[in-house]
Amino acid sequence: RSPGFCLSTKAGSRSVLAALASKVKRINGRYERFLERTFPRFYVLYATFTKGIQALFLEVKEIRKIKSKMSHQRLSVQQLPYREMERLRQFRRDVIKAIPIGVIAIPPFANFLVIVLMYFFPRQLLIRYFWTPSQQVEFLDAYDAIRRDSYPDVVESLALAARSLPEPQLQKRLQELCAEVQRGSQPRVAELYAVRSLFSGSPLGLNKLQVSHVRALSRVLFLTPHLPAFFLRHRLRSHVLEIRHLDRAMLRLGLGQLSEEELKAACYLRGLNSTHLGMSECRAWLEQWLGLSCKLQASEASLLANSMVLLSLNYV
Repeated sequence: RSPGFCLSTKAGSRSVLAALASKVKRINGRYERFLERTFPRFYVLYATFTKGIQALFLEVKEIRKIKSKMSHQRLSVQQLPYREMERLRQFRRDVIKAIPIGVIAIPPFANFLVIVLMYFFPRQLLIRYFWTPSQQVEFLDAYDAIRRDSYPDVVESLALAARSLPEPQLQKRLQELCAEVQRGSQPRVAELYAVRSLFSGSPLGLNKLQVSHVRALSRVLFLTPHLPAFFLRHRLRSHVLEIRHLDRAMLRLGLGQLSEEELKAACYLRGLNSTHLGMSECRAWLEQWLGLSCKLQASEASLLANSMVLLSLNYV
């Protein structure tokens, strides 16, 4: 064949594909407009699902890039920039949440059951990409209500443990701090930092906390409390230290570089329901949090876990 013939064939194939893609796009646009006019409620779900699939596909591509970068440059997760570190953390949690629905979908003809379950239990079964904007606010409020039920248990456990502390002065200081929180006050970062030594050993170190206290902290971090004590302590420590690494990466980046969405997500992860807070309020709270977190050592992880409750319980 002559070169001219090959070039004309390729150009013709590309024009046919472009015309086909354009036609499909027009048909899809008409279908979406029909749904929007005729079935507006279904259209919202359809649009959310479509955008969710696209966002998830792009996220998978970004995660692959991050993993490839870590492999080529021999980086650990802790050496990544804040946004990449947070992306990996959130994607891992999304994958874990999606496992049950994936298992249910394995048997033949189970797809219909999956669709029904996803429709009636979107908060429990769908990951964030498939929530509508109104559902995002509603579900985050619902999850926060669940963890806030554990906040009084955490403060009571702290007050109870304070009674058996060997140092009278620090014992009194921690008891007063717990009493202030129970009366509706928010402690200052300096007050928490002053008692940090109490959270390295017995009875307030992560490995020495009462099991009921560990279970309450696990619920605050959205971890299942229904595990043996050893696994509860290990998972709690792992998640708290992960947040500590994120805090240091965030400090290196600077709070001024974060968008409103990123600020709200950062506050929410650390115990504060930020869905109804403004950007300035979120930044102010995060400044307090980083002022404590970035001064603590890994051995003081218990104080960081408890501070998720103490600093957010009465925050206005």
